[in-house]
Amino acid sequence: MTPKQVVFKKVSRDKSVAVYLAKRDFVDHCDFVDPVDGVVVIDLAQLKGRKVYVMLSCTFRYGRQDMDVMGVAFRRDLFLVTRQVYPELQDKEKLTHTKVQQKLLHKLGDNAFPFFFEFPDNLPCSVSLQPGPHDEGKKCAVEFEVKAFCGEAQDEKIDKQSSVRLSIRKIQFSPENTVLAPVAEMTFEFLMSEKPLQVKLSLPKETYYHGEPVKANVEITNSSSRNIKDISLSVEQVTNVVLYSNDKYVKSVAKEETEDSVPSGTTLKKDYTLYPLLLYNKERRGIALDGRLKHEDTNLASSSIVKQEVLKEVQGMLVSYKVVLKMIASGMVGSSEVSLEVPFKLMHSKPEQGNTPACHLSSRLICWFMDLELNTRKPSSDCSLSHLNTRCLTTV
Repeated sequence: MTPKQVVFKKVSRDKSVAVYLAKRDFVDHCDFVDPVDGVVVIDLAQLKGRKVYVMLSCTFRYGRQDMDVMGVAFRRDLFLVTRQVYPELQDKEKLTHTKVQQKLLHKLGDNAFPFFFEFPDNLPCSVSLQPGPHDEGKKCAVEFEVKAFCGEAQDEKIDKQSSVRLSIRKIQFSPENTVLAPVAEMTFEFLMSEKPLQVKLSLPKETYYHGEPVKANVEITNSSSRNIKDISLSVEQVTNVVLYSNDKYVKSVAKEETEDSVPSGTTLKKDYTLYPLLLYNKERRGIALDGRLKHEDTNLASSSIVKQEVLKEVQGMLVSYKVVLKMIASGMVGSSEVSLEVPFKLMHSKPEQGNTPACHLSSRLICWFMDLELNTRKPSSDCSLSHLNTRCLTTV
């Protein structure tokens, strides 16, 4: 069976403009980001002499919609670029960068025009904060969007009837697994104790995939006069919200509390397993999640990987994870808490090269229509695409 390329389509209410995108997930490879390329189809009769523009935006919404005060929205555009696609300012060939664009332009006719955008290096990935069970309105999030609209000028108020908005995502996959295994060792000395407490926390690897259990190895050599008890391990999600200041939010997304103890003069060596899953954190407000498109499930936010040279320029939300080991050291003169932590990455695995839809293109054009509201799908024998007014998918 011939592999197919899915193409997303959305049409404005007055049918003056339609947007086609070959994908809605754009991968940040750290050294470069997949460009946003697509095609706009216009209806000259509905256009009525107006120009057509395409906009790519990255917005950081740092307050819920119901938190807007005195007309001031809690949002900031981190990136915004607008380009005119009609009337043409450049030849179509100069803006055509992919085989999918070439095939769509050939199929959709003379009223189809390509567009092309590149992401800057200092943008975060799509991420949102989980609202509480009773929260309403839009949630705090970093969101990306492609918008096509008609108007006399690009800075005039956009008519909703003549505009199309299509959400996209900027995502990252895990890098190639390295031989690095996170390890932390520390020696603790206590008052009135001649010998110390030695603690070692290690993970078998640095990168874990979503849904995969995190295994941690704990080694405790208690040569001190204290008794160790109430040993617990947790996976903590750290979300840095970078805007006007650098705020940090720490949430425990998995925890293992034990009754293990290490009396004075004894040792402990044991493996513990933690399960950092959204399934166990569904009702908790403030947990960072991967950005999602409509009708899709999501998961805990993936770890953010940012190039060191642009780290200070990045705004939005950056996510990291760590395993934290805690215990109580009790003795004659009181008790104290001992803790140790190691960082790790929680990400999606990189798909195999042969499974990416863009690797193979069919010479045929087969139309599949999907109503994004009803999530239904049916084939069409008419592949002219001129009669499509609803939101749909086309398969090349």
